[in-house]
Amino acid sequence: MILHALRGALGFFSRLPVGHSERAWEAFTTSPTAFPLAGYVVGGLVAVPFLAADLLPAPVVAAGYLVALVVVTGVNHFDGLADLGDAAVVHGPPNKRREVMRDTTVGVGAVLALVTVLLALALAALAVAGLPPRGAVAVVLAAEVGAKLAMATLACLGRPSHEGFGSRILAGTRTRDLGWPVAVAVPAALLAAPATAVAVAVALLVAVVLGSWADRTLGGVGGDVFGAANELARVAALYAAVVAWTLFGGGFPWTL
Repeated sequence: MILHALRGALGFFSRLPVGHSERAWEAFTTSPTAFPLAGYVVGGLVAVPFLAADLLPAPVVAAGYLVALVVVTGVNHFDGLADLGDAAVVHGPPNKRREVMRDTTVGVGAVLALVTVLLALALAALAVAGLPPRGAVAVVLAAEVGAKLAMATLACLGRPSHEGFGSRILAGTRTRDLGWPVAVAVPAALLAAPATAVAVAVALLVAVVLGSWADRTLGGVGGDVFGAANELARVAALYAAVVAWTLFGGGFPWTL
């Protein structure tokens, strides 16, 4: 079951050639544990450029990370971020904001959200490139697992705002299901603690804050909120990890 769920998760979260099947998709939509598991695979792949942090200039390594993100994950979740940006600048009840999110026109809010997050991600990658290579890899991996844990948190704690991808995920999960995704994320949190632990914790916090905001302003969680959570949690986790590394150092003896 979990292998099918992981395959479905990788098919959704990445552009890896894992194939697509109804069985894998169904397993994925009812197994939030597959979210952080997929984060390990995606995180390990996009972290590869940081192995060369001692050999190449930091801007080159950071650019390599951004390219790896696009190649491995595509831009699927940025669409959700853009739609959420448009909804955030609209004044009105939840149904009006959701209507704006369904509009295919790219508004000012979408542009501002995309530019801000992409710039923040580039600067975060540049900061991570200044860490020791193995520490940088651990931080990137933890941030990716944390981002997927953020989505799993929304899946377990949120309520659907309307019919669609979000409602399908939420229909197959319960609050008590969150324990397993959190447990799966623990090894990533311990890779280079306390920096990686802070990264995962901050990603989880992003999910809680975003879920609360979506509940108040959008009437619940939809597919766009899931996508935005992935992008926002990743950026926040990277910054949090760099700050923690700067303040507390490289972690415990089992640090990579």
